[in-house]
Amino acid sequence: MKKMNITQRMYESGALAIVRVETFERACEIAEGCIKGGIPVMEMSFTLNNAADIIDGLSKKYGDNLCVGAGTVLDSETARYAILKGAKFIIAPTYCPEVAKICNRYQIPYAPGCTSVTEAVNALSMGAAFIKAFPISDFYGPKLAKVFKTPIPDMPILASGGVNLDNLSKWLENGVDICGFGGLLTKGSSDEIAENAAKIRKIITEYRSKNN
Repeated sequence: MKKMNITQRMYESGALAIVRVETFERACEIAEGCIKGGIPVMEMSFTLNNAADIIDGLSKKYGDNLCVGAGTVLDSETARYAILKGAKFIIAPTYCPEVAKICNRYQIPYAPGCTSVTEAVNALSMGAAFIKAFPISDFYGPKLAKVFKTPIPDMPILASGGVNLDNLSKWLENGVDICGFGGLLTKGSSDEIAENAAKIRKIITEYRSKNN
């Protein structure tokens, strides 16, 4: 039930913070803002060597109040290391079958980056929980989710790149399930992050209440 429960929690949040920070202290400030604002899901990017230690620290400090996972995971070795350090989900800019296998083995949601329907279907067939529309979300914009979901309506989409407060509603209308945010949920004070998170939360909640 672990994978299903985490996937459901990510979907219910509807958004996540894409975090690249060098210190645990700053990660905590971001986490507290996200939790306070109603978006308690964070992706710690493995573009930084201390990502695993930050995931470990956040998991221990916030427990069930925060769902923290690993991002920019390119291989199975990194995926397993992140999972053992407490990552609740794995996100990547690419699709790797070996990472998919590791995530299934440990019952962890996997969201690989896919740029074609063929690649996305292959990832789903290997157990991907979400398809990360990246980097093409920056190019296509909100219509991207509809492009994927027209032939495959049940494909779960995580949009990363190009999503902001002004166009979030359009992304939702076109079928995106989760949106990743960088600056809105990672810059400024905890209170400023909480304010932005609350705005995002409000847009998602209002859309889903009207359309689900």
